[in-house]
Amino acid sequence: MQIAHPCYDKKAHFEVGRIHLPVAPFCNVKCNYCERKIGSIDKRPGVSKCILSPEQALDRLEKVVQLDPAIKVVGIAGPGDPLANETTFLTLELIQKKFDDLHFCLSTNGLALPESVDRLWELGVRFLTVTLNAVDPIIGAKIYSFVRVNDSVYKGEEGAEILLKRQLLGIEKAVAKGFKVKINSVFVPTINDEHLVKVAQIVKEYDVFLMNIMPLLPSGKFKHLPKPDPKQVEAIRQECAKLVPQWSLCKQCRADAIGIPGRECGSQSRGLACSGGLNLKSQQEKNQQVAHCITC
Repeated sequence: MQIAHPCYDKKAHFEVGRIHLPVAPFCNVKCNYCERKIGSIDKRPGVSKCILSPEQALDRLEKVVQLDPAIKVVGIAGPGDPLANETTFLTLELIQKKFDDLHFCLSTNGLALPESVDRLWELGVRFLTVTLNAVDPIIGAKIYSFVRVNDSVYKGEEGAEILLKRQLLGIEKAVAKGFKVKINSVFVPTINDEHLVKVAQIVKEYDVFLMNIMPLLPSGKFKHLPKPDPKQVEAIRQECAKLVPQWSLCKQCRADAIGIPGRECGSQSRGLACSGGLNLKSQQEKNQQVAHCITC
């Protein structure tokens, strides 16, 4: 059976559009590969042109779905961690009241997931992505600078262990609730590259739906590390596929991505499309390009 989500189903990946609503600026974990940026044109996670209020997010969604019928999925993926922002829940509450024909998804580091599972389910979220980069606190301590729980900050192996325990508990609760859970793991050369098979072994026990191994995009404290060779990533995927189904079409999207993955407006075509400068074949194509260019 096809799942109408472009990040969970190969056929849908080329046919179904999604809109990411950038309503979550704050984060509770400092990943060493992450460098959040507002106003940037970088094509990577943690980046958005602006931050929307829940009301602005609803307005953007209403405009986009009118212009582009391919949009079937609404996601919240940052630029911080959605579960560290109350605006995430306020946004979901607003859009759930007006759109009962769209699929809702959310991406998180999992730190605040255990206490959020029931609330997310009530708000209509059914697809959940959890970024899990290590199942050994010694390795996790090399990937995360700190984690913040309430008003306390934890570093090193202590912080990594707290994060891991909450991630696994959240994944367990989410799968039991009925979420389709995908695990994202960043392939970080020299740090967790040989550890990702162990991650797959652990998440297999939780009956997750998919695992998505993403190559490091060097930035932040890891800007000096090399981007993994595609052959390296594929080799690890093949090993992990023996344990958990693998996703290999990830575009590592921005927090404000709109459209069918890989077919969004580029930085140059964005301006042309909004000014009518693209030579598009049909009115539907024009509408889709304009929809993808709706920004702050």
